[in-house]
Amino acid sequence: MGENGEIVIEEANNNPYNKIPVEASGRHIHLSQEDMDSLFGQGYEMTVVKELSQPGQYQYKERVTLIGPKGTIQRVAILGPVRGRTQIEISLTDAVVLGIKPPIRESGDLDGAEALFVSTPRNVLKVEEGVIVAKRHIHMTEEDAKKLNVKDKDIVKVKINSKRPVIFEEVVVRANKNYKLSMHIDYDEANAVALEKETYGEILY
Repeated sequence: MGENGEIVIEEANNNPYNKIPVEASGRHIHLSQEDMDSLFGQGYEMTVVKELSQPGQYQYKERVTLIGPKGTIQRVAILGPVRGRTQIEISLTDAVVLGIKPPIRESGDLDGAEALFVSTPRNVLKVEEGVIVAKRHIHMTEEDAKKLNVKDKDIVKVKINSKRPVIFEEVVVRANKNYKLSMHIDYDEANAVALEKETYGEILY
């Protein structure tokens, strides 16, 4: 607390590499091959419309509808490539609309996750243990991790430098040679910090 009662925000370490681009990740679904075949037909060729910021990741033109106990959300993006298990990532606001209570988890941690119906004009299927709210996280290479003095699976605090600066706790570090440096937050969090295109975050030490 400062002399006049104002809250003093902890300053980040003076590391020249500590300038992390922040991106908002909207609701989306990763499909298994089996579920993709069920929703679109075996042998159906999905249409890639754009590459995503993380290398090897892309978005398809096709969309799905999420159906919950209380509501639906249409035109949900499908991201590729296919995965071993179908995973649906939504915000807490989306969860209220749908009428479900998904856990806040890291990507891939699906045991005990929420269930939801997914539909296309061709079919409707129920995804068991597939819905999560993704934990905020930072993608980076191992070289980035060395420069930032962190390692894979570390939990850090990040100060978001925006018009509405916020310190996020419980941010997961995800280091892999195939990643590109970027912090991912969902749309609820992005709105809270007034996220803009050139918004950056700093790890607090």
